[in-house]
Amino acid sequence: MTESELLNHLRKNPFILAPMAGITDHAFRTFMKRHKAGIVVTELISSDGLEYGSERTQRLMSFDESQRPVGLQLFGDDPEILGRAARQCEEKGADFVDLNFGCPVPKVVKKGAGSAVLKDLDQLKRILAGVKRAVNIPVTIKIRTGWEQTSRNADKVCQVAHDEGITWVAIHGRTRAQGYAGLADWDYIQAVKAASPLPVLGNGDIHTAEQAVERLTTSGCDGVLIGRGCLKNPNIFAQALALHSQTLAQATPIDRLFDELHEHLQDHCDDRLVGLQLKKFASWYSAGYPGASNFRKIIFQTQRTEEILVTAKNFFCSMNENLQQDTSQEAFLMGGHG
Repeated sequence: MTESELLNHLRKNPFILAPMAGITDHAFRTFMKRHKAGIVVTELISSDGLEYGSERTQRLMSFDESQRPVGLQLFGDDPEILGRAARQCEEKGADFVDLNFGCPVPKVVKKGAGSAVLKDLDQLKRILAGVKRAVNIPVTIKIRTGWEQTSRNADKVCQVAHDEGITWVAIHGRTRAQGYAGLADWDYIQAVKAASPLPVLGNGDIHTAEQAVERLTTSGCDGVLIGRGCLKNPNIFAQALALHSQTLAQATPIDRLFDELHEHLQDHCDDRLVGLQLKKFASWYSAGYPGASNFRKIIFQTQRTEEILVTAKNFFCSMNENLQQDTSQEAFLMGGHG
């Protein structure tokens, strides 16, 4: 896919599924793409893992044609290894490579990867140059606003990215020091976007379709990434796109969504993992509904997959979506991505 083709997809649907470790796997990306996510990105893939032939890392690269445009997200600290990993992504058929410079997890940053790269723009430049030399498909990056509040430098990162031919910069509106605490700083994202010489995507604290459209409009960003918001409302992409294009959204009932999710999980997971994933998503989707806490206790004690499905569908059939309350700061919905 060329850069112009990728950007054209972004213009048509600027609501992107944010990469989330342990969540945005093959099955979930297919599921969200079916429900109007404009562009999807894999969970974090270690360039070192690919370098040393890790089978588990290779499995993270799996995708299907229904997911296009699909980006494979890499992390690492060595420009040459990242370049070879990016070439593997291209050979795999990915539409673009996304480089993660936002992950705040200690085991990632202590190796000089993830958001640690934001402290060394010369290293950032070396990495971007190495990856761009290695592939012909577009390269994008995801960052935080900076390492800490006193050294926020997303504006400088955007300039380096532009100079090295990067297609867009996605900015999570927190510093690495913040982790997932506090609120994403959309005023800062807006300021960076206004000065940026290349497209900017915004990310952070988008929990509803209305928020997605409002953030897109007021920030001036070229797109927004939605992560935790779709773990509470799987219809959020379809609703946001409808609001943005001023058309009527057709929300799929949660009980029907579970049947679809079950199908996708069966195609890509073993029986044990199917049940575990269904429990996780049932727990996330229940957030904010009356009786959700008790429902979660019951669902995690249920063993057989068919019983999990029946229990979940019965719960959601008994609920009106208007009863769902704001739970954006609940701990179990925090974290998971850069």
